[in-house]
Amino acid sequence: MKNLYIKKEECCGCGACVDACSKGAVRMLVDREGFRYPIVDEKLCVDCGRCEQVCPVRETAGSKSAKEEERNVRQYFGVQAKEEKIRYESSSGGMFPVLAGYVLKRQGVVYGASYGKDMKVVHREVRSLKELDSIKRTKYVQSSLRGIYKRAERQLKADRWVLFCGTPCQARGLMLYLKKSYPKLIVADLVCYGAPSPGVWRDYVKDLEKKRGGQITDFSFRDKRMHDSGHTCAYVAGGKEYAGSLYADAYCRMYFSNHIIRPSCHECRFCTVGRSSDFTIGDFWGIEKVKPELDDGMGTSMVIVHTEKAKEIWEAVKDQLSWFACEEKDVLQPRLTEPTKAARSRKVFMTFYRMLPFSVFRVCFLAAVSAASLLKRMAAVCKMWQKP
Repeated sequence: MKNLYIKKEECCGCGACVDACSKGAVRMLVDREGFRYPIVDEKLCVDCGRCEQVCPVRETAGSKSAKEEERNVRQYFGVQAKEEKIRYESSSGGMFPVLAGYVLKRQGVVYGASYGKDMKVVHREVRSLKELDSIKRTKYVQSSLRGIYKRAERQLKADRWVLFCGTPCQARGLMLYLKKSYPKLIVADLVCYGAPSPGVWRDYVKDLEKKRGGQITDFSFRDKRMHDSGHTCAYVAGGKEYAGSLYADAYCRMYFSNHIIRPSCHECRFCTVGRSSDFTIGDFWGIEKVKPELDDGMGTSMVIVHTEKAKEIWEAVKDQLSWFACEEKDVLQPRLTEPTKAARSRKVFMTFYRMLPFSVFRVCFLAAVSAASLLKRMAAVCKMWQKP
């Protein structure tokens, strides 16, 4: 059987192909950048083509995103959970926990990203509000979904409610894996900046544990203690908590400077409002312009309702929310119009990442970023002082 991809840009790493293979011929292998890619064991492969059928990247343009009739359904909202605790413990306005509560009250199950062993980010199944805490917050790491598509299908076939929340490619991978719609399935995809390298995250965690002299047991990328719209990150290492600016954190700087994002993300076709999920959820960036009175630094969710099913669920949960209707132009943000561009120095970055011990690499990267920032500021000052 031929490879499932030729260029790295042709694989989003959703893992649907692994769960779809009934012969166990497909498994994920980590590359030198720390990303997982599928490989096929030709001895086990029977060329059924199922792995190709569930691939959201291979899916043809004519069958992607929302259908024409769904465009008449699509609605846009700004959302804040009325219960302050829910909002505080969420990365944005608390829409996801409210949706999860709807499913859990019906004895259903919820799937989302959680920290597993050694802080590895994995999708997990939760069945209670207590378990829900582990999957509420944003994790800036590409999660592993090994076995999750199979588990979701089993729950749906048992006539249980299922809420799946993930990146657009993960959500689409699930829908292609299932092959049909289920009345009790709710799919919520995220406005995704890009999937960061699990390998770089693993090395960062180890380096941070060595620096702090203890095991990391929790990491919040979007802590709200400073009422700064989640621009604080906090973590617990060796039983002690540390907190600081999101943009001062080495790993976050690598991420937001576009150096550790998966190659396929730079060509993502899901960067549009037209998606096949029931809901799209994200931060309502620009809330200070649309509804300045709601800009209290504690987060607001942007919610897009895509389907009739989602519209019915919205009507059922909206009383738990402070919300306002808006238009498409109000919610548009870069990742709903185009993919994140790769850093121009990404290739060099990854070369040094592979060559150097991570502790040395981290220091070199931060020094380079600081130097580049200084040069930009100096260039700006020089330009101001240039004679006409």
